[in-house]
Amino acid sequence: MAALNLDRVVAVIGSGAMGAGIAQVAALAGYTVRLYDTRPEAVAKAIAGIDAALEKLVAKERLGAAERAAAFARLHAAAALDDVADAGLVVEAIVENLDAKRALFAQLEVMVADDCMLATNTSSISVTAIAASLRLPGRLVGMHFFNPVPLMALCEVVSGLATDAALAQIVFDTAAAWGKHPVHASSTPGFIVNRVARPFYAEGWRLLNEQAADAATIDAVMREAGGFRMGPFELMDLIGHDVNFSVTQSVFNAYFQDPRFTPSVRQQEMVNAGFLGRKTGRGLFQYGGDAAAAAPAAQAEAAQPKPEYVSFTSEQGAASRVAGGAVMDALAARLRAAGIEIVHRKMQEAIRNGGHDESPAFHCNGAAVYLTDGRSATQRACDNNHPDTVLVDLALDYSSAKRIAVARADQCAPAAYLAVVGLLQAAGFAVTRLDDVPGMAVMRTVAMLANEAADAVNQGVCSAAAADIAMQKGVNYPRGPLAWADAVGIEHMVRVLANLAAGYGEDRYRVSPLLRRKQAGGGRFHE
Repeated sequence: MAALNLDRVVAVIGSGAMGAGIAQVAALAGYTVRLYDTRPEAVAKAIAGIDAALEKLVAKERLGAAERAAAFARLHAAAALDDVADAGLVVEAIVENLDAKRALFAQLEVMVADDCMLATNTSSISVTAIAASLRLPGRLVGMHFFNPVPLMALCEVVSGLATDAALAQIVFDTAAAWGKHPVHASSTPGFIVNRVARPFYAEGWRLLNEQAADAATIDAVMREAGGFRMGPFELMDLIGHDVNFSVTQSVFNAYFQDPRFTPSVRQQEMVNAGFLGRKTGRGLFQYGGDAAAAAPAAQAEAAQPKPEYVSFTSEQGAASRVAGGAVMDALAARLRAAGIEIVHRKMQEAIRNGGHDESPAFHCNGAAVYLTDGRSATQRACDNNHPDTVLVDLALDYSSAKRIAVARADQCAPAAYLAVVGLLQAAGFAVTRLDDVPGMAVMRTVAMLANEAADAVNQGVCSAAAADIAMQKGVNYPRGPLAWADAVGIEHMVRVLANLAAGYGEDRYRVSPLLRRKQAGGGRFHE
């Protein structure tokens, strides 16, 4: 297949932020574009905005003056809907309402030629439902862009049950020709991004409700350890809690109240109070001229002395075969790079001596330090009969992470815990203590993101590659969830989720059958 020929017209219906952005990228890609809206003044405003945006690109030397002039010359206002009758592709970007979209496409279908491709920019409505009443439902496909369209790289190409596969591929190739990273998806609630991203927000709310830390601290851990550009709460404040809550409700209801997508009562209260985020001056945080930025909590105690003796228990040379082994090896490398001498102990020897499970661990001043596996530190201390137990959270890259989160068992002696703090501070980490919640922050969030992505793949919504591309290009995740599962280890991901399910007694944390299959077969998502 190939992209739509450059001699074909692209029509965009709806001149709001999304429609104007789509028109801009299509014109820059070399297509003649006709922009239509029921309000002529809205089209004029959109074209003026595109003109200004192109001028800024020239000023920043990202676009040549001649290219800018040519692109703008290809952009035209359509005075009436039938002005788009000769289009080869019509992209709809009107109000998010099924009846309105169906009515529009019914009008378009009698105007355009039978070879004209029809695309909807819907973010949440079934493509199958929109196409159902058309004479030729096979020519309608989802073309879901992300806002702002000129800057966001992703385009979800969404096929309904009737969508012609060859047409979907042409639209995919056309989006690529427009400079986007397209991914194929089937028409299911949330498509890829709005489905797979739900745990990023949901686990944040759970952590806040369980008093793991305050919102600013959870955000800092997700940014400075997890590598996300924004934490869940600052991101929801930016999106708007009304919008975010509505999307969560939509996905929850569309999946017939699957507990995995359960909305947050606390976020509902935010919406009820009108605390919608930046746009109202108050969300989880205060905004405005006098509002001070909320500071994340770090370990309150003064810097602790570096422990005199540190050992590391692992299966040397077999990290990939031990759950969490590669992650703990990376943390050990950070400690060694800071000049901390670490004595290696064999796993079987440590297990024989008691007080140790079959996972890599550091030991200093009597404390055992494990990577979280979905149990609380208190539960793990009880299971191992080792009171002085401290857990560390996952980090994207321990070699460069600014912050690390820890959790202390209720039974842990203060001196043992402070020795672990001193060890991590000596390696240059800002140490944040979370209250002892199962799975901690980064680990439980990443595990749930990977679990949801795996289910999407398992259910034929998308490929593993598409899931990871979508989350990186659509919401700027630092790593695709399935690539992250590969890096941490499928065995450990399954263990975290199974322990969360057992600890909470909720179906919310059920393990994806595809993760179980990868675990049993020793496979990975990306070879």
